[in-house]
Amino acid sequence: MNAIVSVTEDWGIGYKGELLVRNRVDMQFFKNNTMGGTVICGQNTFESFPGGALEGRRNIVLSLDPSFEAPGIEVFASINDALNALHDTDSNDVWVIGGESIYRQLLPMCNRALVTKNAVQLTADAYFPNLDEDPTWHVESIEEGGVTKAGIPFSFVTYVR
Repeated sequence: MNAIVSVTEDWGIGYKGELLVRNRVDMQFFKNNTMGGTVICGQNTFESFPGGALEGRRNIVLSLDPSFEAPGIEVFASINDALNALHDTDSNDVWVIGGESIYRQLLPMCNRALVTKNAVQLTADAYFPNLDEDPTWHVESIEEGGVTKAGIPFSFVTYVR
């Protein structure tokens, strides 16, 4: 399984349900990597998508609300139920996409994390675990990404265990 995330220098990922850094290049990177695969997220993350289910991907949403449903998604109440639904899916094609609690629960099952690192520190209330401080993870590659329209430099860092 893989994780894919965009973080700030202190590993912030969101504030009040919104992404911290808007970046079209990163959005294309996300799309290119997850297309054709399965994405797993929590209900709040799913509800932040402007167009609903992500096209071209199997969308799995974790929710404790038994009445939650939306077109194009599969809803599960537990991580175990969601993972059981993936029994015949190649784990290399499964992408954990947020939010914070889903990352924290599923990151131990991931072998690769694609991290867009934004060279900025912003107010955040949701964080991704700092992989640089976790000895089980190491950097496999770093690719310079460029600079956002707001002038924030970013890079694409692949971590593996």
